[in-house]
Amino acid sequence: MKVAFFSAKPYDRVFFDRFNINSDVVIQYYETHLGPHIINAIADVFAVCVFVNDKLTAPVIEVLAAKGVKLIALRCAGFNNVDLDAAKKYGIRVCRVPAYSPEAVAEHAVAMLLTLNRKTHKAYNRVREQNFSLTGLLGFNLHGKTVGVIGTGKIGKAFCKIMLGFGCSVIAYDIYPHDDLQQGGVTYTALDTLFEQADIVSLHCPLTPDNHYMINAATLSKMKKGVVLINTSRGGLVCTTDIIDGLKNRQVGALGIDVYEQEEKLFFRDLSENIIEDDTIQRLMSFPNVLVTAHQAFFTEEALSEIAQITLGSIYHFLNGTEPAAAVVLV
Repeated sequence: MKVAFFSAKPYDRVFFDRFNINSDVVIQYYETHLGPHIINAIADVFAVCVFVNDKLTAPVIEVLAAKGVKLIALRCAGFNNVDLDAAKKYGIRVCRVPAYSPEAVAEHAVAMLLTLNRKTHKAYNRVREQNFSLTGLLGFNLHGKTVGVIGTGKIGKAFCKIMLGFGCSVIAYDIYPHDDLQQGGVTYTALDTLFEQADIVSLHCPLTPDNHYMINAATLSKMKKGVVLINTSRGGLVCTTDIIDGLKNRQVGALGIDVYEQEEKLFFRDLSENIIEDDTIQRLMSFPNVLVTAHQAFFTEEALSEIAQITLGSIYHFLNGTEPAAAVVLV
């Protein structure tokens, strides 16, 4: 059986080829993302394997169904890019990777926070130019600060534990509080209270229609002056134009993002010789207190191994007429 693999990068090939132990599964790799421009190239395929920037809209899913595709295998946790109702309508199963080393993303969020605060990226460049001045590199102690965590799933939970280790006061918002986190020192609170009390806000929730642009002018106005915001979840949680305004009026003291609402046009590509026409991201990157990484938080040896094994395991299950773990299956 053939699997069409989209948004394929060299590292994807390495890990999926390493763990594809079923000789009946042949992977066809496509570097392009899945969308209307490539849909007609699919033929005799049992499943499509997709990532965060592939667009599984209702028209795309309708064509996949007509071509005999039986499975959409997401090699990520988020599924906001898939029309699940359309998949159900056309009888296509959908699976994902609900957890793939949550510590990888949590640790990257902490790395972004530390980099922004202690300005290690600027210090690195200075010293290489024999500039040993400390002027402009002043940071603050994380110890004793209040960290607000929105979303305490596996990644948010890992992030909470790390910040507790720094001696922070950790408050959290989630519709499903965890008893063990509360016992460990995390205080759950209302979302508005979190906005009002947190020195640092870190987003670890999935993107849904209800929380699209959760971070906007209104919610930013509730936060402390100079709040530090970290987003390693989904770009659509943040209204970028409002964040830019917040940076300009100093309401936002620092911003670290590993995701961006228009990232499919930019991330995972080498555009160093191109003119980037996205004025919003260009303006965002012009601020000295903004750190952008290109959806890198998941990118560890452990996470990629887990992603490949869980995704392939799901494909094998469906191919054999069995069900993978319930948490994996969306439709």
